[in-house]
Amino acid sequence: MYMINEISKLTGVSIRMLHHYDKIGLLVPSKRTDSNYRMYSDEDVAKLYQILLFKELEFSLQEIKTILQDENFDREKALKEQRNLIIKKKNRLEKIIESIDDTINNFGGNVMNKKNFKAFDYEDIKKHEEKYKEETERKYGKTDAYKESKEKTSKYSKNDWENIMGETESIYVELSKLMNKEPSDEQVQLLVEKWRNHITENFYNCTIEIFRGLALMYVADERFTKNIDKYGEGLAQFLSDAMNIYCDNYSI
Repeated sequence: MYMINEISKLTGVSIRMLHHYDKIGLLVPSKRTDSNYRMYSDEDVAKLYQILLFKELEFSLQEIKTILQDENFDREKALKEQRNLIIKKKNRLEKIIESIDDTINNFGGNVMNKKNFKAFDYEDIKKHEEKYKEETERKYGKTDAYKESKEKTSKYSKNDWENIMGETESIYVELSKLMNKEPSDEQVQLLVEKWRNHITENFYNCTIEIFRGLALMYVADERFTKNIDKYGEGLAQFLSDAMNIYCDNYSI
């Protein structure tokens, strides 16, 4: 068994992130001591390895959680498919290095050989990644929320999407204007409820459990954080805190 600091040193994953993984149910340690210290088994370490590979291939934490919880998940098959994709990424990086060497050796770094730009082409890898994600979601990602979201969104027109995205931005903007207040403030909480209703109406039934999971994902997954913070630095954390308060009060 491993202590959390040992896992952090072994894998390079911060203790804070391991705490996040535990909170959202992505990687729950197999054992806790009498003093409530987290203890990780070899199986936990193997699971963390899978989490890091999926993250490398740009799966969200919620997607990874759904996949790994599926009883039909085939770890060996997943490793083989992940290996193929990462080799493609490796080959792309090697081509970029070759293009840099060519530019330095033949042009003194001042003039670019237009052919070297081909090394930056990501289209082939992107196609393979998207195909892998689609296949993986089809095998392991069929939660009720996933199915409902797919069914609803497949019927939306371009105008529908514009209206939905417009309301999303409106809520973010309104929240960003209230960041000088406490997350527990009544106005903030009303907007958080509006955000939950927006998700339910347009995508899937956003239960309190799902809503709490989203709150953690907004700060644990840098892609969500970056997107939300476009409307105000620190908005993702502020929204996450407000959503957690909303969920706590809802359960009372």
